[in-house]
Amino acid sequence: MSIYKQILGDQFYSLQPMLQKRYALPSGKSFQASGVMKKIRRGPKWMFPLFLLGTHWKFLFPEHGEDIPFTIMNTSQIGQNGEKQVHWKRTFYFPKKKRYFNALMSLDMEKGVVKDYLGEPSLFYSELIFFVTEVGHMRIESRKQRLVMGKIEIPLPKILQGIVQVTEHYIEEKDAFSIHVQIQNPLIGILFEYEGEFRADDF
Repeated sequence: MSIYKQILGDQFYSLQPMLQKRYALPSGKSFQASGVMKKIRRGPKWMFPLFLLGTHWKFLFPEHGEDIPFTIMNTSQIGQNGEKQVHWKRTFYFPKKKRYFNALMSLDMEKGVVKDYLGEPSLFYSELIFFVTEVGHMRIESRKQRLVMGKIEIPLPKILQGIVQVTEHYIEEKDAFSIHVQIQNPLIGILFEYEGEFRADDF
């Protein structure tokens, strides 16, 4: 049973059937897909150095644009501590650069959240809430967040957080998944956003 099936419980069966297949992820298996981001936006220009710095951790990047090809690979695995994990590898193919947005997710059933460590090595931590909408779409929202500095994790006040909202659904007539990710800050507004479609390689 995948961490997503565990965290959603009975809600899992309300997902669109193809989303159920996508998020089932048996241990040791991968979901691979490719597609195009209709748009990729980032925060204001003065944040460029921070986004550029993030590329060293495969976490965020300064490039933006429209119709950007990308691939995604989700791999279910067992971590060194014995817990179930899902490694997310997202690769964006800009005209002159290849950029990454990687993460490692695991489960905290006591809190009812998915633990999301972003970057390699991890630079940022976010607790994620997963739920299913009335029409069977996957919805993900962030809660508590921390800055990760090696073994030290510093809680971030709301005013410094990047509040995450993700919506994913399946478009039957296109045989494709649709994804919309938005990260906002209460003061700055949009920090990072992408929206696009992708098709599974092996379904």
